[in-house]
Amino acid sequence: MADQVKTTATIAIPTDFEFGAVPPIRVIGEPIPVAPAPPPLGPLAAFIGEWIGGGFNTIFRPDSGATPTPMPGPITTTDPADNVLELNLTSESLTFSPSLGTVPNRGSSTQADISLNGVPYLQTIKDVTIPTAPVGIHAEPGLWMAVPATTAPQDPATVVRMGSIPHGTTIEAQGTSTVTNGPPNIPAVDITPFFRGQPGNKVPFQNQDAANQGTRRIPQNLSVAPFSSLTIAQWQAMITDPNSVLRNAIKNQTIKSTTTISISTTQPPVPPAFGGGTDNIAFLQGDATGTNPNAQSIQLTATFWIEEVEHTILVPISKPGQTQILKPQTAVLGLPTPTFSVSPPIAITTPRTITFTSAQIQYSQTVLLNFGPLSWPHVSVATLVPASPITVPPSVWG
Repeated sequence: MADQVKTTATIAIPTDFEFGAVPPIRVIGEPIPVAPAPPPLGPLAAFIGEWIGGGFNTIFRPDSGATPTPMPGPITTTDPADNVLELNLTSESLTFSPSLGTVPNRGSSTQADISLNGVPYLQTIKDVTIPTAPVGIHAEPGLWMAVPATTAPQDPATVVRMGSIPHGTTIEAQGTSTVTNGPPNIPAVDITPFFRGQPGNKVPFQNQDAANQGTRRIPQNLSVAPFSSLTIAQWQAMITDPNSVLRNAIKNQTIKSTTTISISTTQPPVPPAFGGGTDNIAFLQGDATGTNPNAQSIQLTATFWIEEVEHTILVPISKPGQTQILKPQTAVLGLPTPTFSVSPPIAITTPRTITFTSAQIQYSQTVLLNFGPLSWPHVSVATLVPASPITVPPSVWG
């Protein structure tokens, strides 16, 4: 939704560091034996370098009577005063380090040893609902790891995301991936709260009504500048289904194939068996009984779509080897757009179009926060493209 960010988060491990198994027998003065090639990254091989983009975030925040959130206008809603719905147009940076190498995991009597591989990441997100006053709202360091097929449990190859959130939560979410031709199938997602453990027993709030100017919401009045850059109907569509932001971002794109990664912190109802979970600091868990949390993160589910997008690039008149940084002809203002480094090996005497594909990441994530008697879906979506210009290879020139 917002113009892509100009700077990126960075994370790095020492250039001379690579995971490996310590040899059981070593002789002083002899070199360490050459290790075998690290295990494959699978779908995580696309997670390299720096990515930037933007999207939309929704979160129902608990609102304490001791420290209530001030609203700029009068409150006319009849909703209880225990929550504020915050809406964020976002800009994002997601950076991946080089892969770790061979990460040995030791088996026991029921399972032979396995080796993992993975990539460290750092994600930062800013609120840019007011473009001239950005606010940092999220920072998450972590690891994506590729796990080979195992016999105990009998699982296919899986991937795991392990992340740390500064509010006091850590997550470990495991899942599988698939590859399909064409664009992704992005379903609708609902932010309406529900009674704990009863996802079908929903409790809608008036702050979900974009036209309501007297409710507990940030921004409160969506019809005034700068929030009126989107119509009330557009705001409502995003609140009703945040995933509509993702579908709108790709509606005019040609997507050749999609790798879908689905992860969750909870055990699925059917095999394969996943590990994972969430942990929270004591403040988030609330009182000692755990029945009255301040804002306990109990579950994360997320889907990442890695899309192969076809672009048409108009190459202007240029000399052989002349490098130019170009955008695709389908670039849309306000949506993340990759750039391409084009160096034709021949003279371009008249403008010429070429086609080229590049990777794009989209994701939709839902975190369930418990406070009061309800579970409150916290939904974040984004579309990301490589931050640096993508080099067009000589093969596109025939």
